[in-house]
Amino acid sequence: MSLVEKALNKLRSSTRPEGVRAQVDSSLRVGRVVDAEQPLASGDALPQPRSTIGAALRTVRIDQHALREGGILPAQQHERELAHQFRTIKRPLIRHAFPQDMPGFESGHAAGRSIMVSSALPGEGKTFTSVNLALSMALEKDHSVLLVDGDVAKPSITNMFGASGEPGLLDVLTDPNRRVESVILSTDTARLSLMPAGTRSAVATELLASARMRQVLESIERFDSRLLIIVDSPPILLTSEARVLAGLFEQVLLVVHAGQTQQQAVLDAIEAIGEKPGLKLVLNQATHVGPAGNYYGYGYSYGVAASDQGKANQAGGS
Repeated sequence: MSLVEKALNKLRSSTRPEGVRAQVDSSLRVGRVVDAEQPLASGDALPQPRSTIGAALRTVRIDQHALREGGILPAQQHERELAHQFRTIKRPLIRHAFPQDMPGFESGHAAGRSIMVSSALPGEGKTFTSVNLALSMALEKDHSVLLVDGDVAKPSITNMFGASGEPGLLDVLTDPNRRVESVILSTDTARLSLMPAGTRSAVATELLASARMRQVLESIERFDSRLLIIVDSPPILLTSEARVLAGLFEQVLLVVHAGQTQQQAVLDAIEAIGEKPGLKLVLNQATHVGPAGNYYGYGYSYGVAASDQGKANQAGGS
């Protein structure tokens, strides 16, 4: 039995716990875009990212309180637990992205600094995972992070951070003469930048599947050799273009909602992506996860027995 099959078997016995929501309300607003030189309410200067991408004349100010109120971040008493679980998730992704940092590195190893986060179908927590993963990776002192809203049909991240009127990914895909860095926004979270979905287009899904998309990713990676790119993509089974998009990424996270996602939908999504070494399942809202494998478990039921929660925290593979 493959690791993927073992992970899927766990879905049949998982139950949906009560706790922090793992989905993003489309009306949720946790940020706003301002001129970079506009002072903060506290009078403090904006934190500087590890490296600056483009001019960064516009800045997203993130409201941590709104993130918590909206369920994107947990209550303070549970913050350490969720932070630990996302550290567990991000660590093998970073190892895969920067194999040269690991002992015994061989030059033939394919790195994957651009990471696609998706799900089989909508409503499984992929945007929640994208945001928390980006925030967790931004804590790394040796890396900067770019969060890209690639779910152009339902741009939850763009709307959430108050950037719905800003140019973004679709604009650089439509106009090959537009500089990629011109649509990247800095944030008041150190080492974290944002690329909105951009101006709506009738051929948006085709643009995502175009050769220009590959050029944009390669261009972003050239900005900074230590940059990590998190792309919140459309659900895999929703459009054929999302499947093509997955082929551009060395690393793909497939978010699976425990107790809700149908096993066949997950199998179909995996078949569409292909069982590449960089494909990992994120088991969302799991109350119990078995022995370590090529998947991760993180749950928002804080009443889980310590022994079971420990297994969930340890789940993962490179």
